[in-house]
Amino acid sequence: MNIKLVILDRDGTINHDRDDYVKSVQEWQPLPGAIQAISKLNHAGWHVVVASNQSGLGRGLFDVDTLNAMHNKMNKLLATEGGRVDAIFYCPHTPEDKCNCRKPLPGLFTQIGERYAIDLKGVPAVGDSLRDLQACEQVGCEPHLVLTGKGEQYRHTELSKDFPKSTVAHKDLSAFADWLLKQDKSRYPICASRSRSSHA
Repeated sequence: MNIKLVILDRDGTINHDRDDYVKSVQEWQPLPGAIQAISKLNHAGWHVVVASNQSGLGRGLFDVDTLNAMHNKMNKLLATEGGRVDAIFYCPHTPEDKCNCRKPLPGLFTQIGERYAIDLKGVPAVGDSLRDLQACEQVGCEPHLVLTGKGEQYRHTELSKDFPKSTVAHKDLSAFADWLLKQDKSRYPICASRSRSSHA
């Protein structure tokens, strides 16, 4: 199966994160430029899926209906820009459940590979935290850090040695999209893209 696939974290990457969890539709607020970035990727032929820890479910802070309503809000915002997320993979467990799908373990990524029947080696994966990149590295994804959400702490400092050596840091999801489309242009000259955004 030949598919251009990008895997995105959710909280802190697409939408604002909260220390007390994103628990309602009202609390789900997109980061500046994130909806447009996903749409831009879509228009260039990239399929976007989301891999997200959602332990708020296991903690009883919200239910599946509320989570679905958050994602409906995201999908409606994307639709206004001509974009879409193909699928959302989430882990509902708490750390105490000791599951294999809670990042930094790779279970969500394994599920994505199985769903699309592809080897994830080299597939770009974007997150705002160390655990996002540790999870994607285990299945061979190309690790990208956005300096939003939990990633803000790295705006003015070096990444710790715990991060995969091949990690590429970007100011935000929009900067990542511009970076990827520039790579796209070099691989596939007929693809339209925009100039590369500077990294923070």
